[in-house]
Amino acid sequence: MKHLTEYLMVNTPKRYDFVHLTPKVQALVDKSGVREGLCLVNSMHITASVFINDHEGGLLSDWQVWLEKLAPHEPISQYRHNLTGEDNADAHLKRTIMGREVVVAITGGRLDLGTWEAIFYGEFDGRRNKRVLVKIIGE
Repeated sequence: MKHLTEYLMVNTPKRYDFVHLTPKVQALVDKSGVREGLCLVNSMHITASVFINDHEGGLLSDWQVWLEKLAPHEPISQYRHNLTGEDNADAHLKRTIMGREVVVAITGGRLDLGTWEAIFYGEFDGRRNKRVLVKIIGE
């Protein structure tokens, strides 16, 4: 069995951002030499997410608006977690909504994604280095 473990570093200039990861993940599949297998992609941080959805600008904006309605950043005093001196309780909630990881099949050496599917990293408390684990296994 072949395998590859790599860590992608992400540092967004904004507090909230979405980063398209599909090309980087496919490059790692290519590097691994796996033709048939599985690829795990997960955030190593509790205020960031990895998820699959459509790579369309309007939808990216819609996610930000929707998530801010569900878990608004301000006022920060609305969250008990922020009483500890933090200001990122909303980021923890947004991560829970958007998910921690994805697993994608590898077929014929390619990520087996649907027509409009793409892998994204969602950042909800950015402006510092964070890691994304990519683990590939297969034949």
